[in-house]
Formats: sequence, structure tokens, C-alpha cells
Amino acid sequence: MRARLNSALLAALFGVVQPINAAPPMTPASPVVRMVWMGDVMLADGPGRLIARGGDPFKYIAPLLDQADVRVANLECVIASRGKALDKPWTFKAHPRVLPLLKRHVDVVSVANNHSGDFGKAAFAEMLTRLQQAGLPYFGGGRNLREAHRPVIIERKGLKIALLGYDEFFPRVFEAGDALPGVAWSEDEQVAHDIAQARLQADIVIPFMHWGQEHEPRANDRQRQLARLMIDAGADAVVGAHPHIVQDTEVYKGKPIIYSLGNFVFDGFSSIDNNTGWVLWMDVTRQGVQAWRTESVTIDKQGSPHPSNAKR
Repeated sequence: MRARLNSALLAALFGVVQPINAAPPMTPASPVVRMVWMGDVMLADGPGRLIARGGDPFKYIAPLLDQADVRVANLECVIASRGKALDKPWTFKAHPRVLPLLKRHVDVVSVANNHSGDFGKAAFAEMLTRLQQAGLPYFGGGRNLREAHRPVIIERKGLKIALLGYDEFFPRVFEAGDALPGVAWSEDEQVAHDIAQARLQADIVIPFMHWGQEHEPRANDRQRQLARLMIDAGADAVVGAHPHIVQDTEVYKGKPIIYSLGNFVFDGFSSIDNNTGWVLWMDVTRQGVQAWRTESVTIDKQGSPHPSNAKR
């Protein structure tokens, strides 16, 4: 197993830089918006206890994140005061006190994952209300099926960026229904339709996926098939998380696919693979993604990420 992980670890430790050479040249009419993407952000357990003591798990990485125009993260927990844990191996519920700190460091979150429903539909709905009240946009979930599949559109410098989120990892009971809150489940035909509709509303469309096999350093065939389907449907890039380690990347039809960013704020792992993640930098214009690169972070025992070149 260790030999299989070496290539992913080398990439994680040194990062990946990928300019998109096929993109058309920029013009003064094409503003450049810099995005930064984070993997799994879990604010219960160790990170939650740190916040309760007045600490900040984003402290060491915040100066880096603040260089971006848009900061995107996968929120790998429910934030609520109610609910009963479902019968599953791991459940994560963060106290609502974490919201001001989350908003300080993140501009928009995906809730399309296999932990946002850990404490039931009522807790999930409460989280959506609290996110709205905090002024923190979300995508990949909603109070019903239509809202869950609706993109959030972030506007910066006159550029409209549509973000969509989908879960491919069970339990499927977390899925939104016609009149039930939940996450957007990934069905190929629906995903392609959502992307086509988002293209009518925005300059840039990017899905953020929760997919793949945990602890596997390479994307599987399903991830590759779906990523290419999404780009064929009109997505400008595809970003993923869930495996708890970074995975490989590729460029398809001149558009980047980053299969897994790994963990970002998360405790409870002992392996270097699980405690090495990526932040993804992406420069977008009306012509699409102009350049992208990954930068590695290392996660300490409290679940806090640090720049990999930082002294500790």
C-alpha cells in the first residue's frame, strides 16, 4: 500500500502547478478572479474544542487564504444545536459558535457530503437557516430537491461564478426530496441539466464533488467518467473531495479536474497521507480557467492546517 501512495505523497508535498496554455489571451474586458478551494473542513471534535477555548484552526493558513477573491470549502459536518446522531460509524456536529469564525475565513461552503445529514433532517435544515443568518452562502443542498440542485452564484469584479455541489457517497438518506431538506445527489442526467442551466446564468460554472474511494491515491473509473461528462455538459473545471487524501489531477479538453483536495481542517488521523492536503488556487475570467496550481498543507494533531514550508 505504501508504494501505491508514494506518487500522491510527492505531489502533495511539493504541489502541482498547471497553467492552462490552451486558454485564449486575456483582454482588459476580462477581469481575473482568484479563487482558493479547500478540502474537508470539519469543525466538530478537536477543531470544535479548539474553537470553544477561543482558538482558531485556520490561524496558520489565514494569511494565505486572504489572498483570494473567493474562498470555497467543503463543510464536512452539520452545524446545529438539535438532532440525534444516526447509526453510522462517524458523525460530526459542530456547535453554532463556530459560524462567525467560519465566515471570517470562508466565503461559500458546499454542504453536499456524507456528514451534513449525520443528525437528521431537522438539524440539516437548522444549519441552512444558520448559514443564511450568518450571511454565508451554501450550495449542494437545500430545503427541497429544487433548492439543493440550484447553483449559488458568486459575483466578483463583474464576473459571475456558479457553484454546484453533489454527493456520491452513501448514505443516500441524506438526499433532498421534493419537500424534504437534504443534499444534492449525483445523477448523471440531472447533473448535466444543472450545469446547462447554470451556464445560462453565469460566466463560469464549477461543480464541487464529494466522491471517490477513501484513502485511494488515484481517482476511480466512475470519477473520471463523471468528470468528463460534466465538462462535456459545460463545466469550466471540476473539483473534488472525500477520500481524505489528495488524488491525481488531469486536464480534459483544456479544463482542469482536481479529483481530491484531501483533508483541510480535520483531526483524528495518524497517517501522513491523511494529514497532508491541498489548497487549490484558480484564476478565472470570462474565458474560463486561465491558470491553476495546488499548494500543500500539513495538518497538526488539533486538526489545524499549516503551510507545508512553515516552521513549527
